[in-house]
Amino acid sequence: MRPTPSSVGRHWDGSPRISRHPRSLRVAATSPSRLLRAGHTSRCRRCGHRTDIYPRTDQRPITLHPAELATTHVPASCRWHLSSGIAHPHGDGSAWCRVPHAVVCPARTSTCPASPHLEAVRRHLAVRTRRLIDTGAFTSASPPAVGPPARAAAAPARPIVQILLIRYLAPGPLDDIRCVAQTRHRRRCPQSVLTPGSAAGRWTLLPPTPCRGRLALPDTLMAVYDLGHLPYTEQLRWSAQRCPAHAASGAPDLALTDWQTFHPRLHAAHIRTRIPHPPALQPERG
Repeated sequence: MRPTPSSVGRHWDGSPRISRHPRSLRVAATSPSRLLRAGHTSRCRRCGHRTDIYPRTDQRPITLHPAELATTHVPASCRWHLSSGIAHPHGDGSAWCRVPHAVVCPARTSTCPASPHLEAVRRHLAVRTRRLIDTGAFTSASPPAVGPPARAAAAPARPIVQILLIRYLAPGPLDDIRCVAQTRHRRRCPQSVLTPGSAAGRWTLLPPTPCRGRLALPDTLMAVYDLGHLPYTEQLRWSAQRCPAHAASGAPDLALTDWQTFHPRLHAAHIRTRIPHPPALQPERG
């Protein structure tokens, strides 16, 4: 018997070969250091135009307009420049600079001081966005931002809480998260995890996806009740869902913890883009 030779696209046992194409590196045309970097571009989900995403000095991403603008046409507070692939929030002394995409995005309300040249760029992008929508090549993810700035939102029914750098979806409002420890009467503790005498977290706006290992898309920021500034033992108490009285006690748990690991797509209905008001219960000061 003669063995049947395997084809080029399959292994000797007939299983298909899976070829993985590595991500190519390129030299940015505007890079003064001429360092190789992976191209990280995206499309704005509101206007459909291409954007460039760069890390800042604090490792947070920022979305910049891909074209350079004359420095004389851009207010000083809106000028950015790139150095070794890092975005810096000021000019570098040259005649050209970069601007955040939010400044010229036609679907957003610009927070930069008005400039005739920037308004002309916004109108040009608005015409291109309308053309993309009319031809069916683009569908806006959200309507253009119009009117006065939105007020602070009410407290969410199921907030997103960050404990030990892990985000969870809370079972209910922060004041209603009940301790799971068993009392001496063999009943569930009626106290809540957030009490007036305990340390409280703080609300902050963070990207829906973590920034560790790769750049997160910063198009949307969500309200997160962050406990990262609290001591390690206090974060463990929140993770175990226990009140301060049962934090270090040997009482068994009478119920399972209600924390649910947060997933941006599965829990998109619970994402809030504004800081809740009034704030959660704060610790008392003597």
